[in-house]
Amino acid sequence: MAAELLARTTIHTGRIFQVEIDVVKLPTGHTVDMEIVRHPGSVVLLPIPEPGSIILIRQYRYTIDRWIWELPAGSLKRNEDPDRAAARECEEEIGLVPGTLTRLGGYYPTPGFCDEEMIFYRCEDLRPPAPDSTVKRDDDESIEPRTFTIEEARALVKSGEIVDLKTLAGLTLI
Repeated sequence: MAAELLARTTIHTGRIFQVEIDVVKLPTGHTVDMEIVRHPGSVVLLPIPEPGSIILIRQYRYTIDRWIWELPAGSLKRNEDPDRAAARECEEEIGLVPGTLTRLGGYYPTPGFCDEEMIFYRCEDLRPPAPDSTVKRDDDESIEPRTFTIEEARALVKSGEIVDLKTLAGLTLI
């Protein structure tokens, strides 16, 4: 038996997500308020320039006030095809276009309060973009891509330099 939605109130609509409060009757019969972050979803990239290597990006994350190494990723635009978003984000964040995109699966990082699905892609056969490409990095991003061996990337997890769960999860998919 599924929960029954009794009422929904949108309390915030932002650039990337919105926040709702749903009044829900649970299968147990209890009625509760559920605070939910509605997110359009995202793509997470595992750019493989050659076997045994991966490209990570170093990026400042204001929320935690630090620079971190992580897998390239980005939010889907409204009604955007995830495969196209993965190719776009690859070019935006590391400056290379994938010749081969392999969808590895979709996962929910925080299903207790957010409906975001992160779709992971293996990106191979990386090449420079076409000279007439109009893809550019977002204005609010300062990104440094760097190639690591898989062993070096996993060592960054152990040393605490990778603190981002999408990156930790992605490294298990290689």
